[in-house]
Formats: sequence, structure tokens, C-alpha cells
Amino acid sequence: MDTVTIVLALSVVAGFLMAFSLGANDVANSMAAAVGSKAITVKQALVIAAILNCIGSIFLGSHVAATIATGIIHPSGIPDQYLLMLGMFAALLSSGLWVLIATFTGLPVSSTHSIVGSIIGLGLVLGGPGVVDWGVMVKIVLAWVLSPFVGAIIAYLVFIHIRHTILYSRHMLRGALKWVPFWLGLTVVLIALSFLFKTPIGKKLDLSWVHGLIIAAVLLAAVMALCYRIFPKIIRFKGDPNQKVEEMFKKMQLCTSCYVALSQGANDVANAIGPVAAIYIIAREGSLINAVDIPVWLLIMGGVAIALGIYALGHKVMDTVGERITKMNNSRGFAVAFGAATTVLMASNFGMPVSTTHATVGSVVGVGLARGFAAVDFRVLGKIVLYWVLTVPIAAFSCIVIYTLLRYIFVS
Repeated sequence: MDTVTIVLALSVVAGFLMAFSLGANDVANSMAAAVGSKAITVKQALVIAAILNCIGSIFLGSHVAATIATGIIHPSGIPDQYLLMLGMFAALLSSGLWVLIATFTGLPVSSTHSIVGSIIGLGLVLGGPGVVDWGVMVKIVLAWVLSPFVGAIIAYLVFIHIRHTILYSRHMLRGALKWVPFWLGLTVVLIALSFLFKTPIGKKLDLSWVHGLIIAAVLLAAVMALCYRIFPKIIRFKGDPNQKVEEMFKKMQLCTSCYVALSQGANDVANAIGPVAAIYIIAREGSLINAVDIPVWLLIMGGVAIALGIYALGHKVMDTVGERITKMNNSRGFAVAFGAATTVLMASNFGMPVSTTHATVGSVVGVGLARGFAAVDFRVLGKIVLYWVLTVPIAAFSCIVIYTLLRYIFVS
């Protein structure tokens, strides 16, 4: 067996590790608020997230193989393609190990920034600073800084509105019957627009924002009209109104959480299998070209590995995000999911590589701050931010170390 085949086989294993780590850590993005608010149990969350992430990875996963590799570094600046193969292998190992370490400590990190940091380290050691696309890096850092704040602001405003118009209303159920259809309609619009503008299937339709706004207006009006007709027949005014309102938000929260889990599998699977696909392309074609379809078996492998990671270790980070930063109930959990999903949708359409992890944590903090500074555990938040800051440099440095060892083993 030649060394190229050996490196390819080992890279598939490393890609599996990265996908496993991604699933274990990133499950908190979709299900933490639902678990923290007791909308579902931890076991239910793990099963739902595993299934939806797997479906999203296989059926909606990105089919452009070299995006991660060619979007951050310029492969043309690295003449030795075999060394680029070794480097991509090192990037997978370093990013996967860092995300796994963070998972065992129960802290959420961005798998996107982990793989980006690793590939930056790879670019620096293979071709120097000129190989790295620093314009892309500026976007990444900008998104890294902005996404938690945007998520926090949106979630804060959503929850403040819900509290003012429903939870603190003199007639809580009447307030809910008036405003829940609006928030449910916006949720449906958010999910629809995300699929139309973020997934490969939706992008094939090539819709403009004018079409998107028309679709959004029609959907919002249709959902609100349906709710105004059905809700009064379903909800009776007897019983605890607070419990009835929270039950309504529980169903909405579950809907939003399931969407985030499906979208997460579709978008984040590239972090794990993108470098594997790049290695596969080099092994097959002799060089890294700009765009090649990812083999279906790689999408399946990524989806299965993400699902296994979720089920095996997903509870650790989910506990931190869902319960340790601030206390959750269903209305707060809905505001968190809505804030995070809106932030990711906005950023993706501005071309900013946003982290779902950062947007989710920011949204949790925003909902907590709506109840005052004392409602947020800033010690836990400080540890999370520290891990965020360390992700890119640690991933880059560890990639350089691992690459140096691999080069000594395979080239010497």
C-alpha cells in the first residue's frame, strides 16, 4: 500500500474523529435551551439532535469539497500537493482533538474556528503568511466578535417583548392569543428563509431577496390567520394561565430547536469532511481543484459520526449552555433559539462565516440579562469566552506540531 493511500485512509479516521467531536460539542447549539427549560429530557434531546443532524448532514450537506481548504489558504501557493495532503490530515487531527478536549470540560467552542485555526497553521508552515487569505480571516474575526452581541440583542428584545405583552399582561392568555401567532409566524418565516437561502437545495432556486420578502409576508400572514382561527378553540381560559402560556412556547421552542439541529448538520458537516474531501481530491486528481462534489459515502460518514458524538458526549456541553449560564423556561428558551437562528441567517446572507455556538451563547446571555445582571453566571461565561479566544491559536499551533511529526514520519 503506497503512502498516499495510507494518508487518505488515516484522514478518513481523523475526519470521523472531527465529526464525532463536532456532534458532542455543537449539540448544545440546538437543544441546550430546550433541555434547560425542561421542554424535553436530556435523552430525548440527544436522540432528536442525533437523528436531525444526521439527516441534515446526508441530505442537505454542502457538496463543494474544497471550500474550507481554498477559502482560507491559496493551494496554488503550495507546490507540493503531497505535503498539502499531510497538512490537511494534521488540521483534522488538531481541530478534532481541541473540540474533544473542550467537550470533556463541558465548554462550548466553535468547530468552525477550530478547523479554520488549524488550516491557518497549515498555511503558515507550508507557504508562509502570503498563502493565508487574510481578508477571509478578518471576516471570521469580525463574525466571532459580533455574533454573540447580535444574538444577545435579538434574544433580549424578543424576550422583553414577550414579557411585556404576554407574561406581565393583566390578561395573560388574551395577550398570548394576540402575540403568539405573530411569533409563531416569524418562526415559520425564519425557517423557510433559512432553507431557501442557506441550504444547497434552496440556493439552486436562485431566489432574490425580493422573492424572499414576498414569501415571508405571505407565510407570516397565512400562519397568523390560521392561528387566530384555531388557537381560541384549543386554549380554554380555565386553569393556570402561566402554565398554558409556557406550554404554547414549549411547542414553538421544540420546533425552532429541531430546525437548528437539522440546519446544524447541513452546515457544520463541512468542518469535518471538507478537509477529508480535499485529501481525497488530491489523491485522485493529483492536485486540489476549486470545486468537486463530495462523495456520498463521506456525507454519510460525517452524519453518522456527528450523531454518535451527540449521543455519547452531548450532555456535557448541553448542561453548561442550557443550565449553568442562566435559568431557563419555555418562553426564555424560545427567545434563545429565535435569537440564535436569526443571527446565523443574517450573518450567512452578509457572507460572514458566523459561529452558531457564539450566537447561541450570546442569545442565552441576552435572555439572562433581561432579568438583570444577577441572573447570569459570569464566571461560567468567562471560561467560555477564554476557550473561544484560545481556539484559533491553539488549533493553529497544534496543527503545526502534528504536521511536523507527520512529515518526519511519512517524508523522512
